[in-house]
Amino acid sequence: MKKISPDEIKIIAKYIHDISGIFLDESKAYLLETRLDRVIKENGFSSFIELYRQAKADGTKSIERKIIDAISTNETTFFRDTSPFDVLQHKILPDLIDLRSANSSSFLPPQIRIWSAACSTGQEVYSIAIVLKELLPDLNKYNITLLGTDISDASISQSSYGSYNKFEIERGLPQEKLIRYFSRKGDNWKIKDDIRAMVKFSKQNLMLPLNGLGKFDIVFCRNVAIYFNTEDRKKLFDKIADILDPDGYLIIGAAESLTGVCPRFEPKKYMRSIFYQLKG
Repeated sequence: MKKISPDEIKIIAKYIHDISGIFLDESKAYLLETRLDRVIKENGFSSFIELYRQAKADGTKSIERKIIDAISTNETTFFRDTSPFDVLQHKILPDLIDLRSANSSSFLPPQIRIWSAACSTGQEVYSIAIVLKELLPDLNKYNITLLGTDISDASISQSSYGSYNKFEIERGLPQEKLIRYFSRKGDNWKIKDDIRAMVKFSKQNLMLPLNGLGKFDIVFCRNVAIYFNTEDRKKLFDKIADILDPDGYLIIGAAESLTGVCPRFEPKKYMRSIFYQLKG
């Protein structure tokens, strides 16, 4: 495995920040070496600086996409941390459905719009879909938009296909949900068509404007802003505030906090869970 020099770290780290928002410093030398080693070898590059130069010169951006796929942290599980899905099922969705039903005309079904930002390989957004399916047996009575986005092409590809190996499927997914919502395909498990059809996927760099996504009632943005610097973190949550409905809900990671990051949000507590809403 090639070693990266301090000068190369500065150049590569700035490039990665420019294309993804991910902040890396000198302490992440080993991460850069391990994550980018395969990209260097596959393309026959001699060094990290050649990788950088070729990526900058590549008009197709294929090398850039490979770098993003390699450097993105795809650590995720079904029903990760459990409490966000508990508060979604027992607090957020019931309250939101009551409110939307009261404000909806008799001719139009209540609208529920949910966005899973940085959805990685899809486990989070499919977990949300399963919660919706179990809470609302007749989904045709509601106009549901469920969007999963990620910066990685490889992650979006796997999410869209909805296929998981034994290791991925056993992390966080109860046996009864595996049997009910997945079908065995060789050595893998594939999400069933009715759940897959609930979700749309698209590529999204969270550092870019979010205006084209529309408005949302619920946003999951968990464990992604921790890889951003303070300034980019503030910009991200300010943009999320712009596209969240005034009575909408934001769920972030268990170890994250918006205190001192985005004063437009205030924390709310339900049992052991924290969620955020815009200040009135």
